[in-house]
Amino acid sequence: MQALRTAATGMSAQQLNVEVISNNIANMNTVGFKRQRAEFQDLLYQTIERAGAQSSDQGTVVPTGVQIGGGVKAGSTYRITTQGLLTPTSNRYDLAIEGRGFLQVLMPSGETAYTRAGNLSVNDQGQLVTDDGYQIQPSITIPQDAVDVSISKTGQVQVIKADSPTPEVAGTIELAAFVNEAGLEAIGDNLYMESGASGPATTGTPGSVGFGQIMQGYIEASNVDAVSEITALIVAQRAYEMNSKVISTADEMLQAANQVKA
Repeated sequence: MQALRTAATGMSAQQLNVEVISNNIANMNTVGFKRQRAEFQDLLYQTIERAGAQSSDQGTVVPTGVQIGGGVKAGSTYRITTQGLLTPTSNRYDLAIEGRGFLQVLMPSGETAYTRAGNLSVNDQGQLVTDDGYQIQPSITIPQDAVDVSISKTGQVQVIKADSPTPEVAGTIELAAFVNEAGLEAIGDNLYMESGASGPATTGTPGSVGFGQIMQGYIEASNVDAVSEITALIVAQRAYEMNSKVISTADEMLQAANQVKA
């Protein structure tokens, strides 16, 4: 019975849906996290009678035909890149991007990764780094004798030393933007890698056309909405239950057919 296989694909799809939702909920407090949405597609159809086929010698045609669907499959897990809430932290090394763009991160492999998580620190050499110690690119070093650090909305990093009240420029933060941000490959640790779907990175100064501004002393919160995710979780659970009910019903129908006596 086709209904058994069709309902099984529905249960599998809703299981994936729940897994995506659970990952969103688990990352509600992850800095710069972008929630995902599971999207589905219907499977191939079995054509019993083709629409438009001639149904008589007088030239009449079948208006709609008969097709039976084979179920559902996962189409994609689409990443929604809307802006998260900017939360003040009073930490001078915390940076939030208000608008479009990603911070560039130098990986140990020499590749460049990208992140929206601006909860930065300085390492033992005074370089701006992520939680894992990966340097921000272009590399920016804060002098050891700096008593204050100021980062403008355009990404310029200025330091004030104890022996001089005049600010000195330590470097400028650059942002990277992509044609299709949802196509970036997530590798964990709040990092993304360029992919064939995202297109190549375009770098620019914060605040310029096509790029957001830097907000010092802020971090970007996750864009997960708890109410929406819980609602979606309930809907997915009910859909899973209905597909399981279809399997139970199909099983009862087969059982009844087996009990028919000639």
